[in-house]
Amino acid sequence: MDCARCKTLDCYTKAKDCTGRKEEIAGLYKDREELAIMEAAAALEAEGSMMLPRVQEVILLGKKIGYRHLGLAFCAGLHREARLLQELLRPHFEITSACCKVCGITKEDFTLPKLRDNPNEVICNPLGQADILNCAGTELNLLLGLCLGHDMLFTRHSSAPVSTVIVKDRVLANNPAGALYSPYWMRMIKENSLIGKGE
Repeated sequence: MDCARCKTLDCYTKAKDCTGRKEEIAGLYKDREELAIMEAAAALEAEGSMMLPRVQEVILLGKKIGYRHLGLAFCAGLHREARLLQELLRPHFEITSACCKVCGITKEDFTLPKLRDNPNEVICNPLGQADILNCAGTELNLLLGLCLGHDMLFTRHSSAPVSTVIVKDRVLANNPAGALYSPYWMRMIKENSLIGKGE
């Protein structure tokens, strides 16, 4: 499949099946939990498409599915945003939150590269975050600015479904799509002029 290069998107406009696996794939939604998420997402889209910010969508979707306990896995650099989000969610859900530096494990414990010459430089700990939220029994986990790679590990080990509220992009104000809208960044990335030698 190479849907990104398709010029017609007939699947979208004409309900065309290009895979020959429509029935098989549709069967994946028979799972009760998967179907509940799809039903809530479809209702949310039908009722509030292009009218609701994502944070409000989280609240409405969580209520439609019947979630009572949400988890926040956040970057220490977004502590303020995590606190603000928690304030908005608390009237509707029980919240358990875990900072990326939870447990205080140092980079020296794993001989990882450091940003500074500091023996106490603490690792980001996505497995710890996932474990803490799993043990708390959260039903939906929200990511706020975890680093690339750390978000992958968290998502892989989270027992609950995961949705991202903020994607980390240190250069583009947490807006990775900005690189796709900028001719400057597109050119720089294509030329590899910002990627280190040997990459």
